[in-house]
Amino acid sequence: MRADAEKNRSQILNVARDVVTEHGADASMRDIARRAGVGLATLLRHFPTREALFEALLCTNLDALTQKADELETSTSADEALLSWFRELVAFTQSYRGVVAMMAAAHTNPDSALYASCAAVHSAGARLLLRAQGEGTARADMNGDDLFALITALGWAVDQPSFAPRADHLVHLITSAILTNRLGNDVKKATR
Repeated sequence: MRADAEKNRSQILNVARDVVTEHGADASMRDIARRAGVGLATLLRHFPTREALFEALLCTNLDALTQKADELETSTSADEALLSWFRELVAFTQSYRGVVAMMAAAHTNPDSALYASCAAVHSAGARLLLRAQGEGTARADMNGDDLFALITALGWAVDQPSFAPRADHLVHLITSAILTNRLGNDVKKATR
């Protein structure tokens, strides 16, 4: 890639990160181009679709979440690994409003620019869940699709201004429903 083209691409991504943080996944491609100081045609040459732009913005984060799952698989107990990874994924979804809908649509659509990264995250979560199930610390009646659906639902909920302040509590409720036999499971303690 020519130096000026690489500079434009980098500038577009830096501006897009800011615009998406401000306006969420529905940020205007035209606004991103304008604020980056390039024409819409230049933006579209680098990122022909909104998904392609988001793939470039998000792949580093999604790849880091996949890597984190790999590290957690060998460094901590199965239930703690799943809980830690779950929390990190929810925190990621909070940093880019509206991204959960794109992830939910992309993880089963091989034509999506986000497919590979979302499928890798889905697979990483499924592995962590299977490990916890194997150790008897997670519900046996759920699978990776269920876990991804719960993360997506929670990501959507905490994306809403009325639920955002309760994000930690909602994460606790959902993880308490997924994980069994946890000493820190306040819900079980309260019902005994």
